[in-house]
Amino acid sequence: MFIEDLIIKLSNMLENRINQNLLIRFQEHLLNAGIFTLASQLLSIILIVYFLFIVLFALASLILSIDILLSIILAIAIPTVAFILVLFVKTERRASEIDNSIPDFLRQLSSMLKVGLSLENALVDMSNHGKGPLYDELRRVVVEIRMGKSLDESFNKMAIRLNSKDLERSFKIILNAHKSGGSLSDIILDVSDDLRAMLILKRERKASVMMSIMFLIIASTFAAPFALGMVGVYSSFMIELGKGGAICEVAPLAAEIYLIIHSILAGFLIALIMYGDLRKGLRYSIPITVSAFSVFYIINNFGASFLGF
Repeated sequence: MFIEDLIIKLSNMLENRINQNLLIRFQEHLLNAGIFTLASQLLSIILIVYFLFIVLFALASLILSIDILLSIILAIAIPTVAFILVLFVKTERRASEIDNSIPDFLRQLSSMLKVGLSLENALVDMSNHGKGPLYDELRRVVVEIRMGKSLDESFNKMAIRLNSKDLERSFKIILNAHKSGGSLSDIILDVSDDLRAMLILKRERKASVMMSIMFLIIASTFAAPFALGMVGVYSSFMIELGKGGAICEVAPLAAEIYLIIHSILAGFLIALIMYGDLRKGLRYSIPITVSAFSVFYIINNFGASFLGF
């Protein structure tokens, strides 16, 4: 088909033009999100989407008499933000699924060790029959071990790829116990029970703060942009009456700046409450900012007609 041939040609062109290290890093991000598509092919699809959005928004700008520069910016921004959000959400879901499956994985590993299998043979057997993202990574570890890498190196790289502190801590305990010659099955079982208790505590903590999180989301995505949008409506109304001053002219711009700052801070605050980690704030700040600015734009530009001004 034409689309498939176009994607393949664009993919080959991008592989020759883009730095290979950047493509490898992007591919790792895709794998962490559970997206098993070649990085160059996905970039080709994104370029095609950009082209289609630019054409559609350009036609819309001509029909609706909207600024062409704004239309092009929106045509590029909307698919970019949408892709980043999808990547963040899929990465978060996959990481959560892996963390939730670790206790069962360790309990299964402990059972196989108790029946007399070695650690390496137990891992191979589990990788052949297990399903899920954790077992997908385990199969990669088994392949690396067969290619000559040590068990320690393969497990450490797996923990780094998955960015899971629980998994990294569990592997360290398992590897140290394996080296020391202790009762590996009992130690793994104890680690599994501890992780299960930690998961229960995390769920209870999320449930206890969910009311605060919902309040922040509603205030950031609807209440604040609606109020600030009405400020713009009131300013425009006063200017049309000839009673507007410098404050009325500056108010919409000041409201936009405040809204962006407020949305970004709200995203980081949500990450701090839920995870205690500010670095995860960006994945919440981006959708909150986009949603808030969309509500503000609608109220600021069409609020007067809604209210009959």
